[in-house]
Amino acid sequence: MPELPEVEVTRLSFAARIANARVLAVTTGKPLRWPLGCLPSALVGQSVLAVRRRGKYLLLDLDKGLLLIHLGMSGSLSFAVQLPASGAHDHFELATTQGCLRLNDPRRFGAVVFTLDEGSPMALKLLGKLGMEPLSDEFDPVAFQRGLKARRTAVKQVLLAGELVVGVGNIYACEALFHAGIRPTALAANLSGGRAGRLYDAIREVLARAVQRGGSTLRDFSSADGSAGHFQLEAMVYARTGKSCKVCGTSIKSIRQGQRSSFFCPKCQRN
Repeated sequence: MPELPEVEVTRLSFAARIANARVLAVTTGKPLRWPLGCLPSALVGQSVLAVRRRGKYLLLDLDKGLLLIHLGMSGSLSFAVQLPASGAHDHFELATTQGCLRLNDPRRFGAVVFTLDEGSPMALKLLGKLGMEPLSDEFDPVAFQRGLKARRTAVKQVLLAGELVVGVGNIYACEALFHAGIRPTALAANLSGGRAGRLYDAIREVLARAVQRGGSTLRDFSSADGSAGHFQLEAMVYARTGKSCKVCGTSIKSIRQGQRSSFFCPKCQRN
């Protein structure tokens, strides 16, 4: 599924182009994960002031409200002056004076939700429990270490939960843990201050590099302008089971944690 870097890359690919556009029409397809929350016609005439991101949600600021967009497991956005005719998996389209924004989502786990503001009940439900933003100044290393110490579970699971730090999905959790030299099974509470600090730095560096490289295209991810990502070509452990570690030559291992696969080097990473 699209993770934080892919969502940020998507935002960067159309935010400037849609800014100050006026909504001309709204078209909806099959139901998504949550209802829109208003009549489509209620969005017509509004202006898109800016596009922000919170975790894996895109926030379109309107002059009278807010659109929250989540790409789900398989969703992607396209934005262009003219798009092809809508297909079976196109479930939301915002036609504006500066182009059309379209959500394509084959599995329909994504969502487009209208709320009045971030204090609205639905916005609080979706955003209220999200952790610190790892690429912002609010990602505080002391608070991160304190949060790890309070959690007696595997550090990989803490990262995926999103309540301490948001948006570190499976690909980037595996990569950050490798760069920090920590096995995904290590108990979060047992990490020393030094190891927690290395993980903090690795999270920031891996995510920033992923954004720079356009995210990861493992199946069909592309940004809103159709560009594919290339970070997967630089992966040190993710999806490399049985291949040699690029640092020490040891075979990369994989295990199941929860419902996800974790990849690690048994020599470079320790509990």
